Amino acid sequence: MADTQQPLTGKRVAILATDGVEEIEYTQSRSAAEQAGAEVHLISLKPGEIQAMNQDISPAGKHPVDRTVDQADASEYDGLVLPGGTVNPDRLRMNPDAMAFVTAFFAQEKPVAAICHGPWSLVETGMVKGRTVTSFPSLRTDIRNAGGNWVDQPVQVDNGLVTSRKPDDLPAFCDKLVEEFAEGRHAGQLASV
Repeated sequence: MADTQQPLTGKRVAILATDGVEEIEYTQSRSAAEQAGAEVHLISLKPGEIQAMNQDISPAGKHPVDRTVDQADASEYDGLVLPGGTVNPDRLRMNPDAMAFVTAFFAQEKPVAAICHGPWSLVETGMVKGRTVTSFPSLRTDIRNAGGNWVDQPVQVDNGLVTSRKPDDLPAFCDKLVEEFAEGRHAGQLASV
């Protein structure tokens, strides 16, 4: 039984991100998972490190990549985090390996958490169809066009899929991320595939 103070003890979490990721969305979601006891890996498009940004325009920290997406296997992880920034998810959605990695979490009924522009990967993979999600407001039309129900809420949970709008929502996002990842598999995720 997991420690109530560290409900993610023994779990592995993947964060899929590349250059242009919003610094605070990456660091705070990573910290929340680690503080809850998870082992967290940064999965990216290239080896080395990625350059995070503040509000898409100011360089922030550089973060070491643990695995490239072509080397990563969703079966080795218990949950997936998709942070935003506009450049990061736009680059990710153009990469077939990255989108296959995202889709695999849904196929394996594993929880996924996406914030801000992170849901672009969900749109690209078709995983928002029939789901209720939130995001940065500029993705509203993309989500609706992909068959999703967009809502303006700080955090939205739909059967193992956690979404939030922006960095101000990080406290609620991180709490729900930990809660859903601790619960484990969600049969409703498979319905998206």
